Amino acid sequence: MLTSKVALVAGGTRGAGRGIATELGAAGATVYVTGRTTREQQSEYGRPETIEETAELVTKAGGQGIAVRVDHLVPAEVEALVDRIRAEQGRLDILVNDIWGGEYMVEWDTPVWEHNLEKGLRMLRLAIDTHLITAHHALGLMIERPGGLLVEVTDGTAEYNAENYRLSPFYDLAKSAAIRMAWAHGKDLAPRGGTSVAITPGWMRSEIMLEEFGVTEANWRDACQGHPHFVISESPRFVGRAVAALAADPDKARWNRQSLSSGQLAQVYGFDDLDGSRPDCWRYLREVQDRDLPADAAGYR
Repeated sequence: MLTSKVALVAGGTRGAGRGIATELGAAGATVYVTGRTTREQQSEYGRPETIEETAELVTKAGGQGIAVRVDHLVPAEVEALVDRIRAEQGRLDILVNDIWGGEYMVEWDTPVWEHNLEKGLRMLRLAIDTHLITAHHALGLMIERPGGLLVEVTDGTAEYNAENYRLSPFYDLAKSAAIRMAWAHGKDLAPRGGTSVAITPGWMRSEIMLEEFGVTEANWRDACQGHPHFVISESPRFVGRAVAALAADPDKARWNRQSLSSGQLAQVYGFDDLDGSRPDCWRYLREVQDRDLPADAAGYR
């Protein structure tokens, strides 16, 4: 499927980035995995996951994983990364912009005048500046061959985010900005043979989410006792399969500039999550959770 393709998953240490990198590897791609946490050096997160672990998962899945420590707020480091990809591979077919790093900075249900300003502005830099810096340096290489794909990973579809406040002015802006960036980049990429989309997972069982709920991937349903709507959640590999399916589609340009979800693409491409289910989170949120109906995923997975 993707055996001759080269991908860069920027922000692949954990969560959606790790799931996407792994599934691109499962499809046979060579995947450069970047982030700030290595086995020798942690980022401000203080989390245990590393880019080396993700690269090993890529290789184990059937691809070739290459870990490179990069701070995507430092243009020189991103430029050096792209120069390395050019020297080693001579091409870049897929750029996944999943750089984030703001989970511990969000002050939920807090208006802007009460929210810690330093944390809020740092969140925006991590979510917006990093993506623009990476696109600036990497897309020039990607467009040298037709058929390239840019994926801006976000939280929420354009429709859902337009209708719902995401409980923090900074978080709301950060996640809406990624959708708009995909739309804008698509304008520039299309005449050059490239495709740009925004993709959101649903309620994703990231390492941080599982830890906060006191469960593992193996027993995640136990968390539904305290958080009933968690029944619609999905593994990070589900959005990974969405990206891999999209990247392998010879007609991917039909999606250019669109806001997509893992559940939506599962219906089109016919893939399932690791447990064999096919969760449709954003439809569930609108039709069940947001209407204060009892948690029931029947018909939604």
